[in-house]
Amino acid sequence: QVQLVESGGGLVQAGGSLRPSCAASGRTLITYVMGWFCQAPGKEREFVSAIRWSIGSTYYADSVKGRFTISRDNAKNTVSLQMNSLKPEDMAVYYCAAQTAAYRGPRGNYDYWGQGTQVTVSS
Repeated sequence: QVQLVESGGGLVQAGGSLRPSCAASGRTLITYVMGWFCQAPGKEREFVSAIRWSIGSTYYADSVKGRFTISRDNAKNTVSLQMNSLKPEDMAVYYCAAQTAAYRGPRGNYDYWGQGTQVTVSS
């Protein structure tokens, strides 16, 4: 089993920044991709960003390109999402996820999920 624990969400005014992080622990398998998804009330969970662990390739939803940056720390098994210029429409629960069984692409199925961290953006 792999555990993913998010932290770093919170409340921020529109235009502000947050940097949630996700720490992976437990039985360490090969990690192919780590990603971030978000889910707002009444909406489907959406892809936000992902990073291919071995080569560092990054992927973003169009809505966050130029504002969000995903990064990894191999030594600490963590992935972070620098969120700048936040908008009220970014408000959601943000989930970290990992592909460990196989590479399925940044928007493919993930094997493990964190519990989520709330991001609230006030206008």
